[in-house]
Amino acid sequence: MRQNIKLNQNKIPAHIAIIMDGNGRWAKEKGKSRIYGHLQGVKSVKRIVTSAIELDVKYLTLFAFSKENWQRPKSEVSMLMDLFVSTIMNNQNHFLKNKIKINVIGTTTDLPKKCQNALNKMLDITKNNSGLTLTLALSYSARSEILEAINKIIKSDKKQYITEMTFQKNLQTFNIPDPDLLIRTSGEKRVSNFLLWQIAFSELYFSEKKWPDFDEEELYIAIFEYQKRERRFGKTTEQIYDKNI
Repeated sequence: MRQNIKLNQNKIPAHIAIIMDGNGRWAKEKGKSRIYGHLQGVKSVKRIVTSAIELDVKYLTLFAFSKENWQRPKSEVSMLMDLFVSTIMNNQNHFLKNKIKINVIGTTTDLPKKCQNALNKMLDITKNNSGLTLTLALSYSARSEILEAINKIIKSDKKQYITEMTFQKNLQTFNIPDPDLLIRTSGEKRVSNFLLWQIAFSELYFSEKKWPDFDEEELYIAIFEYQKRERRFGKTTEQIYDKNI
């Protein structure tokens, strides 16, 4: 299928955000543990990161763990934290070789110290890399991020009229552009408190594939669908194509 998809290299989304959903259900369907599903999900992450680099995507943001996910069984959460650490540390050479810059959003102080230490180390090691910016959303909640931005502005010494730019500068994503394409896997059609401000004009694509089955071909299909859409940002079709209007 991938061989039949002709992507327009001039219309590759600069920023793709993905809600990686379905690891547990995928494993259950196969009679395996949820942990097995998460392990397979890591393999999908590696495939998609590699494909993003090949396609010259500039920014890739992955929703890895939400604030709501802390409500899951303690054994699963503990395993996920260990998996985050091992995945990050085991891929250090891969990040450096491919010039991947690691970025993190979310309330990272919620994470165990071993996770914080691993993340801080990787942030420092990759800070000067000039390739793909890979943002990991960990203990992330868009509502919390918005409230945090509001409180930052309130606590600042400046009395100011709050504009979109003012607000955006106080978000955790202030240093990266808004997503062009948001992908969610597993057939669920909701955004689950992810980048609520930033996806105002993003194109949304919902894949029926569960995350462990989401591969390079599925990414190509999502981008192909994105390229067929007309992004007008409030303008008319005529205005998009006729610069004189």
